[in-house]
Amino acid sequence: MKYNFDRIVERRGTDCIKWDHADLFFGRNDLLPMWVADMDFESPPEVVEAIVSRAKHGIYGYTARSDNYYESIVSWLSRRHGWEVEKEWISHAPGVVAAVHIAVMALSHPGDKVIVQTPVYYPFFRAIKETGRQMILNPLMESGGRYTMDFEDLERKIDSRTKIIILCSPHNPVGRVWTRDELSRLGEICLNRNIKIISDEIHSDLVFGDNRHIPTATISEEVSSITLTCVAPSKTFNLAGLSSAAVISSSSVILGEYSNMLSSVGAGMSNVFGTVALEAAYNNGEHWLEELLKYINGNFEYMRDFLKTNFPETRVTELEGT
Repeated sequence: MKYNFDRIVERRGTDCIKWDHADLFFGRNDLLPMWVADMDFESPPEVVEAIVSRAKHGIYGYTARSDNYYESIVSWLSRRHGWEVEKEWISHAPGVVAAVHIAVMALSHPGDKVIVQTPVYYPFFRAIKETGRQMILNPLMESGGRYTMDFEDLERKIDSRTKIIILCSPHNPVGRVWTRDELSRLGEICLNRNIKIISDEIHSDLVFGDNRHIPTATISEEVSSITLTCVAPSKTFNLAGLSSAAVISSSSVILGEYSNMLSSVGAGMSNVFGTVALEAAYNNGEHWLEELLKYINGNFEYMRDFLKTNFPETRVTELEGT
């Protein structure tokens, strides 16, 4: 391997939430932080070099997003996921969690209903409750260690006040990479019932084996027209602290509503280092990512085999993504 993923970096003392501040969540710090998707691998050296080079300039004032920023996102999504995105479809956010909050406010009204598919990433709950919307649960079905969507339950729970479903794709935490058939059926239901889709695809680059991430908006032009997709390099390249995410929709109406809400809450400015990091990661981080995926998959196989041998009563869900 060109990159050293065995190198151990001491993160304590850097104010990282994962190692220094577990007490804020659990009342103690002597815990293994398996609750947060924050890797202990260094970010790609190509990204570090780009950040250091920009830092040496010495001035970090208000910064616009250049054409290279947009081209980096467009090229990455095309190369990695076969999604042909236009620059005009792209808006921004400080992060995907913020994007989901803003999207819920932009695409619904207080009292409206928003669907989530549990078990799911817990900030989705806050995005609904803290904005005065009603949360509707559409639990995933589990059989033989594999989770699937319950479409019949979904259709039963939709009524005239239901405006949005927040889709986690790939799904955190169950590790599913949704198939084209699954996404097509979900899209058909949403089209028929006038439901908009907020598709959190932050884990889309972390997919293993023969599985392939399918962007929700690529299912059809019709599904694309009701979908707002959130992506970021933060999970892929360990850049969560640099606050840079992209929000994408082919619908000028949906994107306009989102962008207006983004502006109204004062969250539209770029982070100078986040922008530099995104460009470097998407333009120069692909080889690093390929090695990372092999390393993570090896870790998973080691854990799975260890549990099977030493704790045979334990069931381990096969890893498709995230």
